[in-house]
Amino acid sequence: MEIIQLFEYEFFRNAFSSAFLMAISCGLVGTYIVSRRMVFISGGITHASFGGVGISYFFGWPPMAGAAVFALIAAITTENLTRKKAIRNDSLIAVMWSLGMAIGIIFIYMTPGYSPNLMSFLFGSIITVTHLDLALMLALTIIVMMFFTVFYKVILFVSFDEQFAKTRGIPVMLINYILIILVALTIVLSIRVAGIILVLSLLTIPQNTANLFTNNFGKILFWSVVIGFTGAFIGLISSYFLDIPSGGTIIFSLVILYLIGRLVKMVLVMRRFTGAGTATAVSNGKGPVQGL
Repeated sequence: MEIIQLFEYEFFRNAFSSAFLMAISCGLVGTYIVSRRMVFISGGITHASFGGVGISYFFGWPPMAGAAVFALIAAITTENLTRKKAIRNDSLIAVMWSLGMAIGIIFIYMTPGYSPNLMSFLFGSIITVTHLDLALMLALTIIVMMFFTVFYKVILFVSFDEQFAKTRGIPVMLINYILIILVALTIVLSIRVAGIILVLSLLTIPQNTANLFTNNFGKILFWSVVIGFTGAFIGLISSYFLDIPSGGTIIFSLVILYLIGRLVKMVLVMRRFTGAGTATAVSNGKGPVQGL
């Protein structure tokens, strides 16, 4: 009953709605990231966005707008330089990661008056989600869902075999640029929930949990959304009753779900091998003797 009563509060309804929308967008985009092995590139984009936060505070602009601009620049630059092989991926990620954080720290330090509280940007604060945040998340979620629905097969080809996709006449470069832009926007709008430090987990843990039980791209998309929302809801409820930070609690819940998934997978594998061994023994006439 206490959980139901929480929905009487507007801040909790906003948090619940943002968790639902975030689970959809991160579940879909995160599956693409994991399948393309772009996890750490996404980490570079995430931390680069902090530079936009710092500059926005200095000039008095909306912090999330600055974060979005920096994330988009970092995403497009990464995709472009990666294609041209102008610099190694690991070096590029390190440069973006450190440069974004350095710019953010410098400009926040230079901002006149009291330094802003950055905890919500670094570690998330889902209970501070506003109606504007929800509207932006809803718009992005609709765009992501429509894109993945309409271009599902194209995304599947691009994710696993770009050369084959090119032979089919698919505009691989255009699709990759659109997807990396969606990745950047999803990262920025998820910062409210998990923060810059932890947002990468939302794009990887549900997908890897789903991947424990299936290798089907479509099923991983679906179960990533389900697992992401389940972890976010459990974390949200736990953080409220335990009075602890919501972002860290959500990520902790997702990790627990992953560990449970690993345990279930291990049990299923053991049963499969045990069953196969028993069946082999019976077929060889070495099964248990009845009546003794």
